[in-house]
Amino acid sequence: MTSTSAYSAFSALVPYGWDDAWADSFAPYDAEGLVAGRVVRVDRGQCDVITADGVLRADTAFVTPHDPLRVVCTGDWVAVEPAGSPRYVRTYLPRRTAFVRSTSSKRSEGQILAANVDHAVVAASLAAELDLGRIERFLALAWESGAQPVVVLTKADLVPDPVTVAHLVQDVETVAPGVPVLPVSSQRGEGLDVLAAVVSGGTSVLLGQSGAGKSTLANALIGEDVMAVQATRDMDGKGRHTTTTRNLLALPGGGVLIDTPGLRGVGLWDAQSGVGQVFSEIEELAARCRFHDCAHVAEPGCAVIGALESGELTERRLDSHRKLVRENQWIVAKTDARVRAELRREWKRKGAEGRAAMEAKRGLRRQDRQER
Repeated sequence: MTSTSAYSAFSALVPYGWDDAWADSFAPYDAEGLVAGRVVRVDRGQCDVITADGVLRADTAFVTPHDPLRVVCTGDWVAVEPAGSPRYVRTYLPRRTAFVRSTSSKRSEGQILAANVDHAVVAASLAAELDLGRIERFLALAWESGAQPVVVLTKADLVPDPVTVAHLVQDVETVAPGVPVLPVSSQRGEGLDVLAAVVSGGTSVLLGQSGAGKSTLANALIGEDVMAVQATRDMDGKGRHTTTTRNLLALPGGGVLIDTPGLRGVGLWDAQSGVGQVFSEIEELAARCRFHDCAHVAEPGCAVIGALESGELTERRLDSHRKLVRENQWIVAKTDARVRAELRREWKRKGAEGRAAMEAKRGLRRQDRQER
């Protein structure tokens, strides 16, 4: 399909991210008479799809496999039957990116939150104490998804001292290497022009806890109250779930925004490279360790421990890195026999070292008693 035909036949889809590449991918389904559209909302086996002729309701029964990562989700480009009651989604086009987390269930399955995302906007409220560990976790998933992360510090108007705001921005920048950190006040409009310029180029997903001000921020970017807003609790600054589904909205200045419900749990899902990107300085230090398999605990010539002792690296940062690495290994080990075997060997090694240390202590105590 040529560029001219792509933008003429589907011009109504251009504001939602349609381009020549999507037109080429859809061409075989176009030949079958199927309808192209983008999923703007999914709810219990049904989805709302924006097409060249408007929004239609479609059933996803044909594309509901056992794999939860292959279900239709907000942001997907799909091929829909041209008629019928109900109308069915026949397939979705290959995804460019996918934001995935592990579920909070004991089965620890992956859950896809949004597809074909260019920017992952992580919202954190300045009305409460910043949770740097949670921001690092969001950023690891964002990098792993293939999207460019952006951290937005909302409710900046509730911090009257601009110097304090600047210090908070610096704190976040230290845990977000290579990521823009933008303080924003939706109430006053401060910082919105910068954020609008960022999200105008492609599709952005808005992420964060309840009470982070995501829906207020979405309304400010759209220029009207399309998302319901609830007040946060005064006692802890936390909010209730205003948004209950993921919604895709076209922005007046260009770009598309996917608003998501507040996320209590943000489990990693095979995010090794994402974790490495977030903790790039630790990865660089580890490359300078004397031993290639250094555990960064007490090994001689450990560059990571050296940086910790010199103050170049903080204990909180290293602990957060260790926690996310362990969590990601545990998730991957569930489906990768090789990783499971490596973890078992590591556990056995640490167990043997612990037992040897205990035996050494007992030996010293016995020797001490004999000498007395």
